[in-house]
Amino acid sequence: MPELPEVEVSKMGISPHLVGQTIQQLTFRTPKLRWAIPQELKQLEGQVICNISRRAKYLLIETDIGSAIVHLGMSGSLRVLECDFAAGKHDHVDLRLTNGKVLRYHDPRRFGAWLWCEQGESHSVLSNIGPEPLTDDFDADYIAQKANNKRIAVKQFIMENKVVVGIGNIYASESLFNARILPTRPAHSLTLPEWNCLVREIKSVLATAIQQGGTTLKDFAQADGKPGYFAQELNVYGKAQQPCPACGQAIEALKIGQRNTFFCSACQK
Repeated sequence: MPELPEVEVSKMGISPHLVGQTIQQLTFRTPKLRWAIPQELKQLEGQVICNISRRAKYLLIETDIGSAIVHLGMSGSLRVLECDFAAGKHDHVDLRLTNGKVLRYHDPRRFGAWLWCEQGESHSVLSNIGPEPLTDDFDADYIAQKANNKRIAVKQFIMENKVVVGIGNIYASESLFNARILPTRPAHSLTLPEWNCLVREIKSVLATAIQQGGTTLKDFAQADGKPGYFAQELNVYGKAQQPCPACGQAIEALKIGQRNTFFCSACQK
C-alpha cells in the first residue's frame, strides 16, 4: 500500500504537469472504487488547477470551485501521459487537460478513491486526523501527552491517524528500529527522551524515503514510471530471520494490530 512518502512523491511528480493547466474532461470508467465516484467531480471541467496538495495519504487537486480528493488505496497509481495513450484494463479515471496531457488513475484492486470537496467546505475523510509528521506540530511534547495512560503497543499507537497521520507499517518498523525501541512497548512507558529520539527518527526516515523516491514493494512507481528506491535502505521490514544490520542477531517478526512487525529484540528495548 502506498504510504505517506509514496503519496508525497506522487504529488511532486504530477504537480509540474498539472498546476496552471485547465481541466478539459473527466472520464470515469467505473462508477465505484472504494466508494461511489461522485458526479459532482464533473464540475471541475473547465476549471484551472491552482494547486496540488497532500493531507495524510490523500492528494487534493485544487481549483477555485473545489477539489478532487484522491486516495491511492492498496494498489493505485497516477501517471501523466499523452491523451492518445490507450487506456488499459485497470485505468479507471482520466483527468484530461487542454494541453494534450492526461492524468490517469490506475488501480487493479479498486480500493482507492476519487471524492469531491466544494471550495470552503471540509470532507469527512480529512476530519479528526492528527498533525503531519514532518511539521513542527509533531514533536515529543505533543506525542508524549497523547500517549499518557495509553497501554497499546507503541507501534500501533504511532500508526493511529488521530495521533499523527501517515506513519504506515513500513516506516513505523524502521523508525522504531532506528530509535532502538521495541514495537511492543506500551505507549505510555516511553520517556520524554525516548519520544524525542523516536520523533527524530520518524522525521528522518520519512524525509529520506521522500528524497529517494518512495518505497517500491509490489505496486508503487512514481508518476514518471520510475520505481522508488528506499526499499534498498530498509533495515528490518520484511527481513525476518535475516541478521540484524547492527548486531547480527536474527530479526524477529510478529503481528501487532493485525500488521506484520519486524524488530531486533537485542537492539530494541
